[in-house]
Amino acid sequence: MANHSKKSLIPSTFYEQARHNRRGFYWLTPVIVLVLYLCVMGAFFWLQRLQHDSVMFITIDQEIRQQRLLLVVVALSLVIIFSLLALWRYTRFRSHAEAALIAETGFRRAMENSMSTGMRVFDMYGRIAYVNPAFCRMIGWNEADLIGRTAPFPYWLPGRHQQHQEILDLLMSGRTPSSGLEVEAQRRDGSRFTARMYVSPLRDPNGEQIGWMTSMTDITEPKRIREALTAAHERFMTVLEGLDDAISVVADTPEGLELLFANRTYRRIFGAQPNGHAELMGGRLGRFTDETVETFSLSAQRWFEVHHRMLAWTDGRRVRLQVARDITERRQHEEASRIQQEKVQLTSRLTTMGEMASSLAHELNQPLTAISNYSMGAVAMVKSGRYNPETLIDALEKAAAQAERAGKIISRIREFVKRSEPRRQQVPLAQILDNAVAFADIDARKRQIKIEVSLPTPIPDVLADPILIEQVLLNLLKNGIEAMENSDYPILHVYVTPLEGNLLEIAVVDRGYGLKDPERLFEPFYSTKNEGLGMGLNICRTIIESHHGRLWATDNPDGGTIFRFTLPCAHPSQNTTTHSEEIQA
Repeated sequence: MANHSKKSLIPSTFYEQARHNRRGFYWLTPVIVLVLYLCVMGAFFWLQRLQHDSVMFITIDQEIRQQRLLLVVVALSLVIIFSLLALWRYTRFRSHAEAALIAETGFRRAMENSMSTGMRVFDMYGRIAYVNPAFCRMIGWNEADLIGRTAPFPYWLPGRHQQHQEILDLLMSGRTPSSGLEVEAQRRDGSRFTARMYVSPLRDPNGEQIGWMTSMTDITEPKRIREALTAAHERFMTVLEGLDDAISVVADTPEGLELLFANRTYRRIFGAQPNGHAELMGGRLGRFTDETVETFSLSAQRWFEVHHRMLAWTDGRRVRLQVARDITERRQHEEASRIQQEKVQLTSRLTTMGEMASSLAHELNQPLTAISNYSMGAVAMVKSGRYNPETLIDALEKAAAQAERAGKIISRIREFVKRSEPRRQQVPLAQILDNAVAFADIDARKRQIKIEVSLPTPIPDVLADPILIEQVLLNLLKNGIEAMENSDYPILHVYVTPLEGNLLEIAVVDRGYGLKDPERLFEPFYSTKNEGLGMGLNICRTIIESHHGRLWATDNPDGGTIFRFTLPCAHPSQNTTTHSEEIQA
């Protein structure tokens, strides 16, 4: 450790300073008391000798000697009493001074021990003259290790002594900034910390500088928090500046709107002025509720989706936050999609017209055939002359019923082609089966095929459009009959089975030639029959799906095909009505 040869003007401790202040002529008091004591003892022995001499020799006047002796004793007593009083006063003064000094020293030491700021004093030669306990705790070395030390100091970072020496030279020159210096130091255990140091000159009572006083505060944790906040702010600003939305914050002032914040997108579109914010507000200055509107900006020639919100600014003011998203491309896409949708709808209508024509040709064939048969039968009976009115009326009524049925088919198919919801109602499934089987039984008898229906007991009602479901059943029955025309098994079965989930399954089982291409069975315009249009099964599937059911086909293990479809059961509390009820899907 290097020590400077010149003596420092700064006392090493406060006790030394206090001892220096107590210097004086206090040593004279005990000397005076000792001298007085010796004088008293000498007088005592002198008087004893005089008494002894008066006995051996001729005596002088006894009265004069007694007076002199009394005066001497009184004088000496007064001197002793005065000395004792002076000594008592001095002792009392000294006790009070020492008590005050002890109190002051204890108070100063308590202040030193309670301070969290590290205090360090350099003399004019760069030696450490004083450190407080906070400084010792901060760096990990005690007072004895630091007092009198010169550079390099033990708390300097290894390998950075040159930098620390420059800071020390700046400190000793008195050119440190008023804002302080930020330095790094190393503790005794090797850990490092960052401190902020403030420097001021140390002067004696006469005003002469005797050193430098430095205060050090550990700012490691505040610096870490500040750096974390700075990093978070930078990340936040990076996110805001990187957004494609135009974000701005304005405050209402007597002079108008004041732009408090604007991100890069806003500045790129509207500049660093509040005019863009005011334009997008669209006159909604008095509204304090959150809202989102779409606004067209004349200055930018763009469409924006604007969200307004009131919030409290950092200074407590109520300000307006605006987030504007450019939706010009979205609106262009929506317009293009609308135009394309109109084209698709037009194409769909044209396709629907073809489906309707095909469906009408397919579905009206059965009632028209029945009308033709009944009419020809009636004509034959009239020409033969072998008829009675009841038979003729019955044939004409059946023909009229078929004509009415054809009209209902045309009406239902027209509504179906318009993609409207079917008119579903609670209807007995047995009634739908009876009507469909009665229509299909004409062709079945021609081909010598019998239709058998198996129903559960009791059979629940279904929620369906009876005309459309009859068309589906009639189509499936007719396909089964045609497939079994040359079959050895002349029975076409229809099974009704309740399922879980409030559903009924209707299965049409034939013993025909089976499925040739099952994956294409429900494709439009696909048919295995020479005269078929390929629209029947496609329309049937669409009808069943519009009733929230499912239509599919599987191979019959005994040969042939099984067509199955499901229908929802009507709620038990639902009352049967004679008129159709519109319901929502």
